[in-house]
Amino acid sequence: MRRSPSKDDSESSPQESVRRRSSVLEERELEEIERTWPNGLTSRQIVDVFETRGIRFSEATLRKYVQLGLLPRSVRVGRKGKHRGSCGVYPSHVIRRVNAVKGMMAEDRTIEEIQKSFVRFKDDIDTVEKDLRELITSIERESKGPSLDPDGRRELERDITEAKRAAGELVKRISSLERRISNRAAEGSAGGTAVGSGHDLY
Repeated sequence: MRRSPSKDDSESSPQESVRRRSSVLEERELEEIERTWPNGLTSRQIVDVFETRGIRFSEATLRKYVQLGLLPRSVRVGRKGKHRGSCGVYPSHVIRRVNAVKGMMAEDRTIEEIQKSFVRFKDDIDTVEKDLRELITSIERESKGPSLDPDGRRELERDITEAKRAAGELVKRISSLERRISNRAAEGSAGGTAVGSGHDLY
């Protein structure tokens, strides 16, 4: 099922049309976002990333993506300070996933095709990322114990920071491999029966 052109489509400028067809965010923008939020983003921050760049996105749409299995669920993270509670944080690579979904919608992919493009190794990658995060957090907690001298603690903190960066880069590279494989699989199944329009995900 293909969506008929809407008013928004017909009134968009040629530059906006090209941007929709290719990718919502460019690679340099994605890299900048990942550098800015290496430890993840809240749902509000994810929405702001797109809205501040003039791209339509909402928290309701974000929840729909999670329900459809296109994005991982958020992880509860404690806030600094007394009585601050916790908030849900998504890994920074969800920006790339939202970007990829929007790119596929611009190509009139069906919901089923879009889901297939993420399903192959997604759960395994999410598990690896979660385990790495928990492991580094445990090491970080242990490093703050009283047994270390100040110099040793500073060196350990530097190494932990580097480990976080390396872990993030590993997940990013594995996710990139998964996307390349999944996109080829989705292209191969593009001739199947379209049950739902990908534009239903807007």
